[in-house]
Amino acid sequence: MSQIRKNFIHRNGWFVCLHCGFENVPQDGSCRNHCARCLYSRHVDEQAPGGRAITCKGWMEPIGLDVPKKGDRMIRHRCLTCGKEMRNMVARDDDLESIIELSRRI
Repeated sequence: MSQIRKNFIHRNGWFVCLHCGFENVPQDGSCRNHCARCLYSRHVDEQAPGGRAITCKGWMEPIGLDVPKKGDRMIRHRCLTCGKEMRNMVARDDDLESIIELSRRI
């Protein structure tokens, strides 16, 4: 019986956002899975962040911003195909206006 991997897998590659067309270039120390401009992502991870093991591949819409008592701000995404919700850390090069707009959503 195989185990499901749950630990973080570091992925920091270049990609063009299929939602807005922005070219996302890797930044030192970051690990990006969403667009720095529009904050959209793709549903490619199941259990392990960076695992890329799911077949859904739906759009992950940014739906809110979580600010835990301790730790980094988190973007809350919902898959427009299957409805799964996930959280991802805000990257230091994310568009500030997009983050501000997201923080206004309830």
